[in-house]
Amino acid sequence: LKYFLEQPQTILYNILNCNNDRLTNNKHLIRYENNKMMPHKCHHDQRRVVYLENPEGTRRAVSNVLVKTIHFMKSLPSFNQLPVEDQLSLLKDCWAPLFSLGMAQEQTVFQVKDVPQDGMLKRILLNNQETHDGNGSQPTLAEVYRLRTCLTRLWALDLSPKEYAYLKGAVLFNPGKDGPFLLHQWHYYLTILNAYTALRDVVLTLHPGDLDRFSRILLMTSALQTISKSLITELFFRPVIGQADMFDLLSEMLTNVGLYGAKH
Repeated sequence: LKYFLEQPQTILYNILNCNNDRLTNNKHLIRYENNKMMPHKCHHDQRRVVYLENPEGTRRAVSNVLVKTIHFMKSLPSFNQLPVEDQLSLLKDCWAPLFSLGMAQEQTVFQVKDVPQDGMLKRILLNNQETHDGNGSQPTLAEVYRLRTCLTRLWALDLSPKEYAYLKGAVLFNPGKDGPFLLHQWHYYLTILNAYTALRDVVLTLHPGDLDRFSRILLMTSALQTISKSLITELFFRPVIGQADMFDLLSEMLTNVGLYGAKH
């Protein structure tokens, strides 16, 4: 991990050290038309392994989203008041849906191709993922379609920056059905209530005539929980981080003050 952070050739090194301003500009991507993807009718087709069509450009964009996701968490007073152990628990449970929200807010799109069924090209494209995780977890067409469906639904809501911010807060403090075990459980539940109350108030203030909007936004919190961490890791970051564990990288980004900066 130390090697990964220190090498100037790596994409995330440049982002963490603010050396690549191009990553903050994703306007060359057309968010909706390029991100359409129809599901295959055949179940076998949905299980087909895929890889990025434009890996260099896409990984620059998503790496920027990742940095901004961690920066968002670190900027919340209610999050910073928690013990480090609780912060890491929330990070572990929430980073994938928060990252997906970040992709939507940054209007990040991507294209994928089917991995060839056999041969050396397949081994190169998969970057030895089977060896890394031990269970052959690889990005599939069905998983990509699920992520793209979430992005499209979020874009259809046309959320304002303030709505995105409060929705991220609600997702962060309500990471799933059970949620993580936290040392400061009372503070956690109080923050959940405050986060959803704040989100509701913002939505009603910005859209007083749309009484169903808050419910539609809440439905997205459940949809975001279906986006797997393995999909995001293997599709977007595995060739960048190599054999490093994604959560170890995120933990170091979260707990090291001054390790990076991000423009907003």
